Amino acid sequence: MSLAELLTQREDAKRFWKLAYYDPHPKQTEFHHALGQNSILPASQRGLMAANRVGKSFCGAHETAFHLTGLYPDWWEGTRYNYPITAVCAGVTNDTTKAIIQKELLGDPDDPSALGTGAVPKHLIIDTIRKPGVPNAFQAFTVRHVTGGVSKSLLMAYEQDWKKFMGISAEVVWPDEEPPLEVWAQFLRMTTDKPDAIIYMTFTPEEGVTQVVDGFMNHLKDGQALITATWDDAPHLTEAKKKQILDALPEYQRDMRSKGIPLMGSGLVYPIKESDISYKITDIKLKPHWPRGCAMDLGKSDHPTAVVWMAWDRDLDIIYLYDCWKGRGIISENASQIRKRTKDYIPVFWPHDAEQKDPKSAKSYASLYGAERLNMWWESFKNPPRVGEKAGDIGVEAGIDVLLQRMIEGKFKVADHLKEWFEEFRMYHRKDGKIVALKDDLMSATRYCSQSHRNFRTNTMAFQRRDIEYSNKGIV
Repeated sequence: MSLAELLTQREDAKRFWKLAYYDPHPKQTEFHHALGQNSILPASQRGLMAANRVGKSFCGAHETAFHLTGLYPDWWEGTRYNYPITAVCAGVTNDTTKAIIQKELLGDPDDPSALGTGAVPKHLIIDTIRKPGVPNAFQAFTVRHVTGGVSKSLLMAYEQDWKKFMGISAEVVWPDEEPPLEVWAQFLRMTTDKPDAIIYMTFTPEEGVTQVVDGFMNHLKDGQALITATWDDAPHLTEAKKKQILDALPEYQRDMRSKGIPLMGSGLVYPIKESDISYKITDIKLKPHWPRGCAMDLGKSDHPTAVVWMAWDRDLDIIYLYDCWKGRGIISENASQIRKRTKDYIPVFWPHDAEQKDPKSAKSYASLYGAERLNMWWESFKNPPRVGEKAGDIGVEAGIDVLLQRMIEGKFKVADHLKEWFEEFRMYHRKDGKIVALKDDLMSATRYCSQSHRNFRTNTMAFQRRDIEYSNKGIV
C-alpha cells in the first residue's frame, strides 16, 4: 500500500470513526463518571449545567454513541451496556434536534456525504428513518452493537406534544437542553422498567430556575448528580474568543452564557461579581509575615470534607484565600492532603459538629484530626462577639453578613485559579429566603476561616500546641 493510500485511510478513520478520537476535557469526564447522590455507583440521572460552547452536546453525543455501539474506551468508568439498547435523544424543537443532536451523532444533516462523520462510526450505522415534514431530518436510526445485535435511537423534540413520548421504553435518555416538566416526567416513566436505565441531561439554564432545574440544584435525590461547567473549563476557548463573545452578549445574560448560572437575581447569597473579589497569584505575592489560617468543613455521607487556606494582610485588613481542597476520604487520608498544604504553625479551625464522637473510637472527630498532626484550634468555631456581647454564636447569617461586607469593601480576595471555590460561590443561593445546603462545603469553610482571621498565626509567632489546655477542652 502506498503512502498516499495510507494517509487516505487515516483521514477516513478520523472522518468516519470520530468515536475513537474522543478525548474529553476534565469537566466532560466528571460528567460521564459522576456518582449518584449517597451512592458509590454511577448516577442514574445526571445533569451537566454548563455555559454555551463548552462541548456539552458534543460529550452527550459521544456517550450516546458508546452506549449504542457497546464500544467503550479503556478510560470509561461510567455505566456500560453489554447488550443492544434503545436510546431516546431529544431537543427543544425538531429543527434544533436536527441541527444539534442529529449533527453530533450522525454528521451534517444537509450533506448526504457526511453521514457517519458524527459520534456514531459510519460502518456501524445500519439504517435511518426520515422524519416527515422536516427536511433532511431523521426520526430514528439503527446501529450495530459490538455483540452483533442492533441498537435503536429515536430523535424527538419537546415541541411534539408530551403524549408523543408515551409508550416508549428506553435504557438511555439524552435530553439536550432542559425539557418541560411534563416531558421530564415521561423520561422518568420510560426508564422505570429498565433497572440499568440512565438519563443524562446537557443544558444551559436559559429559562432560569425552572422546576426541572430546581430539582437538580436544590433537591438532589439518591442516585442523581449535577455537574457544572464554565468557559474556563473549555480548553478550546481562547481568552480572545471569550472576550469577543462576551462583549456581544447583553450584560444580564453574560453569567448564564459564560458560566452556566441560572438567572437567579437576588437569590444569590453573595450577589458580587467574581471579578470584584478575584486576584491573580502572579499579581499578589503573599508576604511571609502575614498571619495565616486554615478551616475545614467536616464531610458527611452526602458532603465532602472541604478546606480553605487564607492569609491576612493586617496593614490593609485584606484577607486572601489562596488555596482550597475537597475530598471524600477517611480521616487519615483527608489529614494527609491537608498536611501537604499546611505549615505546622497554621491553626486549623473547625465547626461544632466536629465535637461529635466517632462511633468506632468514641473520640471526637476534632481529636482524631488532631491525632493526625493537624494543628486543630482549641475550640470549635464561633462568630466573633457582636458589640455588647461577651461571646459569639455559630449563626450562619451573621457570618455571611460580615463576609459580604468585606467583599463589598474589597477586603476579601480569592485566587482566580481556584475553580472549585468559584463553582460553589456562583451557585450558593437561597430558596424561599433560606440558604440551600447543597454544594456549600467550601462556602462554609470560608465563613469559618474568614471570621477567625484574628487568630491567624505567622511563622515568626509559631503557634505551639498546648496539650494540657487541649486535654482540658477535650480536644486531644
